[in-house]
Amino acid sequence: MATNTSLTIDQYNALDEPVGVRYELDRGELIAAPSPTPRHNIISGEVLNRMIAFAEEKNCGQPFYAIDVKLGENTVRRPDVMFFRRERLKGIDLEQVPMLVVPDLVIEVVSKFDRPDDLMLKVRQYVRAGVQAVWVLYPKTREAYRYVPQALQPTVLDAEHGGKFEEPELLPGFSILLSDILH
Repeated sequence: MATNTSLTIDQYNALDEPVGVRYELDRGELIAAPSPTPRHNIISGEVLNRMIAFAEEKNCGQPFYAIDVKLGENTVRRPDVMFFRRERLKGIDLEQVPMLVVPDLVIEVVSKFDRPDDLMLKVRQYVRAGVQAVWVLYPKTREAYRYVPQALQPTVLDAEHGGKFEEPELLPGFSILLSDILH
């Protein structure tokens, strides 16, 4: 649900989020979304935990979850999970919200509240802002769509046919079978 009032990022940062609601800012338009479902959080948490363990072992970067990231003028999104390569973390103020550096990788877990048009808008905003890969996980159909700037169409993988979540350029050696997380 969106409001008709145009907000700046400073005004957005000053908002109090009521319990059960989270906000994002789309070109000045406040977007309110319900809290994630338990299933959504289980999947996001599983991906995040595996990425944290891998990143710590390889010292290759830092995953985060549900942190505001500035994607453009008066546009702030809150990816479910994101990853920054180690070299990109240098110089990032970890006390500042929204983060002013876009992640290398974004993972969104689709819930029953997500509208396809809104989801695709977010994917386009991530890619235009410089995110190198966006994964959209669909628990209901057990599919994953991978979007990268250089491809016109997403790569579609599914849990039934051995699809894997992996990004060899960003996380060499990291892999999760979709069937392990989309259950």
